[in-house]
Amino acid sequence: MLRKLSILLLFIVLSHVAVAQDAPLYSSETFSLYPRQIVEGKNHADIVADNALTSTLDHRKWIQQASTGRFPQFACDMTVSNTLYNLSLDELTNLWGKDGSLHASKLRDEVWTRDLGYGTFLSLAMIDPTAAQASLMARVWQGKILQDDGTGGAWPVSTDRAVWVLGAWEVYLVTGDRQWLKQCYEIVRHSLMQDENMIYDSQTGLVRGEMSVAGIRKEVYPLWMQPADIAQSECLSTNALFFRANEIASKMARMSGDNTSSQHFMQTAQRIKEGINNHLWIESRGYYSQYRYGRVNQIVSQRSETLGEALCILFGIADPQRVQRLSQSVESTPYGVTCFAPQIPDVYAYHNNALWPYVQAYWLWAVAQAKCPQAVTYGIASIYRTAALMATNMENAVATTGTTATASNSANSLLSIAANLSIPLRVFAGIEMTDEGMTFRPLVPKGWANNKQLNNLKYRKAILDISVQGYGDRVRACYVDGKKQKDAFVPSSLTGKHSVRLVMNNEFGRYDMFATQEVTFSPSTPNAWMDGATRMSWQQVAGAKEYKILRNGSVIALQPESRIEGNYFDIQDEEGYAEYQVVAVDSNGLESFASEPLIHFGVGNELQYDMSAFAAPSTFEQCRGYGCSGAVEISSTQNTRIEIPLDVPAEGDYLVDFRYANGSGSPLSGNSCASRMLWSNGKRVGSIVFPQRGKDIWNNWGYSTSVRVHMNQGPQTLLLIYEMDNQNMSPMDVNRAMLDHIRLIPLQ
Repeated sequence: MLRKLSILLLFIVLSHVAVAQDAPLYSSETFSLYPRQIVEGKNHADIVADNALTSTLDHRKWIQQASTGRFPQFACDMTVSNTLYNLSLDELTNLWGKDGSLHASKLRDEVWTRDLGYGTFLSLAMIDPTAAQASLMARVWQGKILQDDGTGGAWPVSTDRAVWVLGAWEVYLVTGDRQWLKQCYEIVRHSLMQDENMIYDSQTGLVRGEMSVAGIRKEVYPLWMQPADIAQSECLSTNALFFRANEIASKMARMSGDNTSSQHFMQTAQRIKEGINNHLWIESRGYYSQYRYGRVNQIVSQRSETLGEALCILFGIADPQRVQRLSQSVESTPYGVTCFAPQIPDVYAYHNNALWPYVQAYWLWAVAQAKCPQAVTYGIASIYRTAALMATNMENAVATTGTTATASNSANSLLSIAANLSIPLRVFAGIEMTDEGMTFRPLVPKGWANNKQLNNLKYRKAILDISVQGYGDRVRACYVDGKKQKDAFVPSSLTGKHSVRLVMNNEFGRYDMFATQEVTFSPSTPNAWMDGATRMSWQQVAGAKEYKILRNGSVIALQPESRIEGNYFDIQDEEGYAEYQVVAVDSNGLESFASEPLIHFGVGNELQYDMSAFAAPSTFEQCRGYGCSGAVEISSTQNTRIEIPLDVPAEGDYLVDFRYANGSGSPLSGNSCASRMLWSNGKRVGSIVFPQRGKDIWNNWGYSTSVRVHMNQGPQTLLLIYEMDNQNMSPMDVNRAMLDHIRLIPLQ
């Protein structure tokens, strides 16, 4: 009681008087980080003690409430680090549900796959493996990993559930629990095999589905893209997750005696890695593209995606040369790294124009591995700044202002807690887990040169007290119980209580060319249309210097903005299918998204066949606007197999899709996305996805995802089949759509 009264008295004093300062740990024109204070303009956060802080921003304060002694404990001479670590432990206890699982944040009392996977891998497996296990198992349904709700009714539009595998594997590496490993392997095997049949692109080697860092389409995609378009995009972060998940599955399979599956998963991982490097790397910009997008002819977005870039470094997807380029190419803004760059103009701040501490933490971990000391100092300061000034681990912040006034936010965020806790674990101690043991690869900025102590870290059957002495980018000497070791390594077979002392080299092999820059915005996406049969026109885009004209995904012309007679491009006569788009480019070389593809046909055009010719039309009264005698209903029980006999006019490649309606839910959320397998000539040729288009709206028609099929001239039968792999995450087994017609577009 006396201690709390003393702290309260200090609060009264410190709310009006700034603390006398030591030298800054990090300083910029925007804010400064000191050992006991963060200063930003007129506002400052002051460290009262290891278990209390006060902030002049809205008169906020934090005093530790929970007992956190059972967790790993951290202490160093930089009191700000101790206090924010303890704040994060305290807030972690607020998120325990009645079943022992961890909720997403103070305002979101749900368990989310994405948050758990990233948070557990980042730090929570080492902090609280028991809660991590309970939480991960809460996201398993019918023996498979649950995809979070999201765009178009989520899976298989949103597909990043593979992040669960990273968290589950990290829990095993920390605990050594073989029963847990056995249980997880079956879940992982079934989930990844379902994904392989549904979302893998055999042409590029990549995985389809929404960008992992965001689940609201207008924040990260051009507005013309429908959920079906997003389902066919191929995103960096999602693919990095699947690469690592397949690597882990291969190890799990080998340890379970399933050598055939082990080899299969490893081969799949290598195909994804090659796909990332072959199809997403942008040599001229020195980073990977956030995603491939489009319709028939996909192009790469010219934006970077910070989480995905970080994962490519951490997982060894990027080679050493690309790691060095990546570490210098990702945009660092005054308050932190953004989710992607440049930002999209005229879109609110949430994932666009936003800072997420967990994204910063992954990038911090990556640049530590890349041995970039200035970027590491900046990353630590960015995470500490928001947590200290807000006196809580906020979910996100606005990139341009540093405030927390985004479209949606919450205090006490699980992902942000995991980010804060990761700094001593992943950076100061540099802990990396393998099945053989614990490796230490720290990067310690010079400001944290004094002793850093991480105690009570439970590792398998051992309890470790780890001290890190000095600064630098390499461990000069490692001692376990006072005995010098050959490597900075602790074997997984260690038992009992032990001390580990890491002595740093007190130097940096390289100094990164680090500098912050203002948040950048691309030009707006052009609005283009066909002006007659052979002319593409578009509205002027503010700030554009020139326009790139694309045909089938390739640049065929550059056109300056200064044309007095307007913006247009004359199209030559086409013999077959062609897509035209326009991209706006500003004076700094920043590019907009490409406009919606405009289809220009030659002779033949598209072929349409009413689905009511192949199955009985539905009597569902809410269904309106179909172009035939009646729309055909498909569900998990109705029309689960439809034969579609066709008379193909000419041999060649055809794009096959369906005009459909799905009123099972909003295009922004839910879990009732419908899907089917398409067969041709006795062979499964791909999956067709029918995302949600509006809650109880069955007259909103659009086209499904498409499959490219080679067809011979004459009679040919396609099959549209509901298979086990088409089962979505709907607990009510809602897998429903209305089909108007099937469309065949000749590509050659």
